[in-house]
Amino acid sequence: MSVLTRDEAQLRAQLLDVHRYTVELDLTTGDETFDSRTVIRFTARSAGDTFVELKPAELRAVTLDGKHLDPESLDDGRLPLKNLTAGDHELRVDAAMRYSHTGEGMHRFTDPSDGETYVYTQMFMDDVQRVLAAFDQPDLKAVFEVSVRAPEGWTVLANGITEHRGDGLWQAAPTPLISTYLVAVAAGPWHSVRTEHRGLPFGIHCRRSLAPHLEADAEEILDVTRACFDRYHEKFEEPYPFDSYDQAFVPEFNAGAMENPGLVTFRDDFVYRSAVTDTERQTRAMVIAHEMAHMWFGDLVTLKWWDDIWLNESFAEYMGYQTTAEATRFTGPWTEFGVTRKAWGYDADQRPTTHPVAPEKVDDTASALLNFDGISYAKGASALRQLATWLGEKDFLTGINTHFARHRFGNATLADFIDSLASATERDVPAWADSWLRTTGVDKLTPRLAPADGTCTLTVDRTGSRPHRLTAGLYDHDIADEGRLVLRERLDLDIPLNTPHPIGKRPALLVLNDGDLSYAKVRFDPGSFDTVRAGLSGLPDPITRAVVWNALRDAVRDGELPPADYLETARAHLPHETDLALVQGVLAFASGQIADQYLTPEDRPAALSALTALCRDLLRRTEDGDNPGLRLIAVRHLISAAAHPDTIAAWLADGTVPGGPELDPELRWRILGRLAALGATDETAIAAELERDPSATGQEGAARCRAALPDPDAKRTAWEAMFAGDDLSNYLFTATAQGFWQPEQADLVRQYVPRFYTDAVAVSARRGPAIAVAAGRHAFPAHAVDTENLRLGEACLQDADPTPALRRTLADRLDDLARALRVRGEQPQEKAETQMAEAE
Repeated sequence: MSVLTRDEAQLRAQLLDVHRYTVELDLTTGDETFDSRTVIRFTARSAGDTFVELKPAELRAVTLDGKHLDPESLDDGRLPLKNLTAGDHELRVDAAMRYSHTGEGMHRFTDPSDGETYVYTQMFMDDVQRVLAAFDQPDLKAVFEVSVRAPEGWTVLANGITEHRGDGLWQAAPTPLISTYLVAVAAGPWHSVRTEHRGLPFGIHCRRSLAPHLEADAEEILDVTRACFDRYHEKFEEPYPFDSYDQAFVPEFNAGAMENPGLVTFRDDFVYRSAVTDTERQTRAMVIAHEMAHMWFGDLVTLKWWDDIWLNESFAEYMGYQTTAEATRFTGPWTEFGVTRKAWGYDADQRPTTHPVAPEKVDDTASALLNFDGISYAKGASALRQLATWLGEKDFLTGINTHFARHRFGNATLADFIDSLASATERDVPAWADSWLRTTGVDKLTPRLAPADGTCTLTVDRTGSRPHRLTAGLYDHDIADEGRLVLRERLDLDIPLNTPHPIGKRPALLVLNDGDLSYAKVRFDPGSFDTVRAGLSGLPDPITRAVVWNALRDAVRDGELPPADYLETARAHLPHETDLALVQGVLAFASGQIADQYLTPEDRPAALSALTALCRDLLRRTEDGDNPGLRLIAVRHLISAAAHPDTIAAWLADGTVPGGPELDPELRWRILGRLAALGATDETAIAAELERDPSATGQEGAARCRAALPDPDAKRTAWEAMFAGDDLSNYLFTATAQGFWQPEQADLVRQYVPRFYTDAVAVSARRGPAIAVAAGRHAFPAHAVDTENLRLGEACLQDADPTPALRRTLADRLDDLARALRVRGEQPQEKAETQMAEAE
């Protein structure tokens, strides 16, 4: 399919004003396709040619101003509109559209638990064309009036309040002016919990089989929703701009959530059917806050073109974390951001595929789709947090409210936003934007402490070019308790720090970017590094500890700290950690990157043994039942690190971990997956577990376990399901891929490493971007940390012409592979430059 270029969009926007879409969808025509009838009313400012986008299964009829157009003129998703005259026009399109099973367009899902079927739209980027005919670009906003005919017993949700007119026909209220990618419909026999807040209808919805789990959490979800709604009305002068607020938890959703105005869709993993930690509940609250922020950042004021993705995502990310911290019971959002999301941004920003937060130019929609990454989210949010620190909260919010007032229900650019902020301050906002939003890479800040006249001075060496406003924390040992560190002082610093700064006596520990208000890698002076290794858990503030753990993580990735030393530090300090996000983040890095990639196969058993011992320490600490979240994290990671099956097999047989918790479905599938990887279970046990849990999540667990079995036939079956056929949904593809590669089975799957590159290219071209990303992210042979795998991947980028989505994902994975080789000391004399060129 063709992609829309920036130049094409600009030309079309100069030619057209689009006023209204009247859309009729019929979901009663069968399991494969649905009917889509669209009337578009628009004005041509002058005579000219243009096109409308559509990706139908069958295009039955098209009329322009009552005259029939040839359906055969549809070419590569574009229907030409030639010889338009200046003035008003009406385009009518009648088509059959194909349901999706990849989370794109109109996704159709049948719940294996009860046989009920649900459909929902994900119209993002090019995918509205899979549902209806549209002038598909963000700056051609229009009113959408949508009606849906659905099977009896179904409820239809949409951007506006829906009314059932009888005979399965549902009518949605017309929207205000919105972009095509924000149109949304969700239909099925939903279980709904409805309420009202500030005179607006609020609702939360899920499939019926999840109803008990939604009911259990409904009050928490609605409390968070109300609290965030009220907080945004304190921050923003512009009131919520739509007629209702529904949140639908939908199956097999590719993203975390989508900000459709009035109908936010979430992955239904957020309806918890097994035990979760309070940090995971905090993450759900943050996603609710993030998507609600989009009602203003993205929906009310929308980017003009996709080079300003950050105007949507960076703002929603920043506001999501900030508002969760301000308005809900959760106190640790910024700690979780520091240890998880920020690490995602740092990693993305050090790859050859890095890009500015606000690129100068994004050429087309395929390129734009690749930029929904750790830079547009985490780095952009970090930059905005730095901007708020630099401007002050009052001027920052004044500028934002000016932006809303100037561009409500319209479109805006980076220049528009900078102009709005500049109107609220005397600071040089354009210069800040150039240094923070137009550049790439991560600055590195290193302190130098030197004696001077009986005291000590601080100088900060900076690798990079950005200015930073941050604090430096000075910590001394507690006189009464040498294991504890006490904050002596926080210094406000502006980097570059061009002259030595007096700080009094030398501290036991100096932490740059204490409070995590800027975006930079930090290092320690030698004395501070010794204190970190000995006393990290004695730091009083979890955000400070997050900064320190990130610094250690960066040092491992940069080859400055041996991976085994990181494990030793974790072994010493995690048993004393109180913040669950930190425990989870450190264990995830230690297991997923250090044990699985950064250490050689010969060293991996010792790492797994260390992780197992660490998790047992955490279990002993939680025997009294006071911290079930910490115990759950320990159980999960002990299962994943198990090198021998006996202990976890006994847990599965008993249905419980001694001292708790009892095994819920998530833990049972986790244990069975590890037993499969170790060759300690079989198909009979997997089938029995699936009979016990026949849910969609159970189906995914079974697929993951079957792919993990160390059996040639099981591997062949899994591979063919992923790459030879098109029957696997996006979630079942991902689950199968997650199970396939196991470090313990390197010899068994060696033959599949070269096959991955040819087969991934083929399936990505055949099945589209969502499967391309799943193939590159989850089916990539990351366990094969060797130069031959790197060579095969580079050859694929150079010669095989992978789709843009696969190319970007592969380039990132290959850079991670090269980094792992460097950490091991095995990196050949190659080609970061080549990787950069091929990624582009």
